[in-house]
Amino acid sequence: MELAYYSDYAVRLVNSEEPARGNDSLTSVEAVRDLFGANQSAARRATDADVTRFRSVRTRLRAVFEAADGGDETLAVDLLNSLLLEFPVSPQISGHDVRDDDGRPLWHMHLADHPSNATAGYAAIAAMGLAFHLTEYGVDRLGLCEAAPCRNAYLDTSTNRSRRYCSDRCATRANVAAYRARKRLEADRSASTGLAADSAQRSTASGER
Repeated sequence: MELAYYSDYAVRLVNSEEPARGNDSLTSVEAVRDLFGANQSAARRATDADVTRFRSVRTRLRAVFEAADGGDETLAVDLLNSLLLEFPVSPQISGHDVRDDDGRPLWHMHLADHPSNATAGYAAIAAMGLAFHLTEYGVDRLGLCEAAPCRNAYLDTSTNRSRRYCSDRCATRANVAAYRARKRLEADRSASTGLAADSAQRSTASGER
């Protein structure tokens, strides 16, 4: 498993809540287990107690994205460092059962799950994955969707650092809203121009009399 994959853990957890919409999908142990994706061995350790613990970690991870999105790099790093200190990881070289064409293991770095509980394991992986992404690509590659009221977290991997939305759906919605706003502004300006012209004509006619 590549280290870049682990940053998705942070995004999945943060986006399990949409504060502006009042939506929260993290309401059961099944929802907690779903966040682990293919890592089912770790997911099986989750209990009802992890729901509250996961929500606490989610709040702290969102704060990292909010600081980064607001341009406060130092705060984003400090918040992430506090998570790394609290939830350490155990890096290991792993080959699993994947082999290359010559039958040799495809060695790669792997982050071992923390043994104490599901929350500690997930938080450790999410924080380390986010830390790798931040140091590799920059703090400004951590963003929050600009399509109000979404504000979902995303990781910008675009070549020109141009990403502003969490998904194509939000990008389309924002573009449509911007287009309609421009059309309303043009219509208002046209109406104002028409009213001004009518007023000028009436003033001229009145003067001629």
